[in-house]
Amino acid sequence: MADIADFANDLVQERIDQALAARNASKSRAVVHSFLFCEKCDVPIPEPRRIAQPGCTCCVECQSMDDHKRARYAR
Repeated sequence: MADIADFANDLVQERIDQALAARNASKSRAVVHSFLFCEKCDVPIPEPRRIAQPGCTCCVECQSMDDHKRARYAR
């Protein structure tokens, strides 16, 4: 059976969850802008990619190469 300590722990956890939810809701959403040109090869990044992937810094080709390298060395 649950005792007073269990009820107290549940209440504390509920208050923590509420405080974290309120904090996350009040955070302003940072707007991340994409680069207009690839930081690696200096080729213009197409607008559809910049819209689909906010904050992108590389063109599709350079990003694909980076992803491939990371996947290869992650093993």
